[in-house]
Amino acid sequence: MTSTDHFSRDASAYAKFRPRYPDALFGWLAGLVEFAGTAWDCATGNGQAATMLTPYFQRVVASDLSRTQVKAARRGERLHYIVSSGEAVPLADRSVDLVTVAQAFHWLDHSRFYEEVDRVARPGAAFAVWCYGRLYASPEIDRALEQFYDGTVGPYWPPERQHVERAYRHFDIPIDERAAPPLTITLTVTLPELLGYVGTWSAVGRYIAANGRDPVPAFGEELGRIWGPANAARQVHWPLSIRAGRWLGARPPSA
Repeated sequence: MTSTDHFSRDASAYAKFRPRYPDALFGWLAGLVEFAGTAWDCATGNGQAATMLTPYFQRVVASDLSRTQVKAARRGERLHYIVSSGEAVPLADRSVDLVTVAQAFHWLDHSRFYEEVDRVARPGAAFAVWCYGRLYASPEIDRALEQFYDGTVGPYWPPERQHVERAYRHFDIPIDERAAPPLTITLTVTLPELLGYVGTWSAVGRYIAANGRDPVPAFGEELGRIWGPANAARQVHWPLSIRAGRWLGARPPSA
């Protein structure tokens, strides 16, 4: 795997429509560290996770390979953005107490990234990655979304998407893993808001590039027959898969 940019085509939509993580996640993550000094949110995208870390850490550094994403990212106190790959970040040795990767671990070159975490992590630092897969709402909406996900844009998902489908459980991560609390993102959305989220999918971007047209409007017409009035609010849910714990190191300390 290598760092790949699938999301610069519309960074403002990514920032607007991607779901917000539960506040409880970040309180739990803060409890993993010995000292809440600096957190590094790698592959930060729109900075959503980074901004939610700021109440818990003295300093949060958020990095992303996409200059467009960083430009559109959310700002906040104690939050510093840099344009950088996760495999070579301009942070000092042994300067970071928590490393997080939200919904982006599958894009990184893990062996190189682990070496960089080894370099920047303080003794006792913690490491956390998480992702969410397919949303669910109601049986009828779920079936329509499944057909669009697997059928219409199915051939256009990048190969790395399989790792999200497997909830990151198959990755070898050098941590003393802690059992994470069961957390789910739950939002109340209108149909345009749901379609805005669907439009941020990497498969949709690849479909547009290959076919010269956006598949989301036609899907919106189909889904609208199930949804009802476009401004009707419905709850949707994304279960989180979290892997976190104290960083053990990808290589012996003497290496």
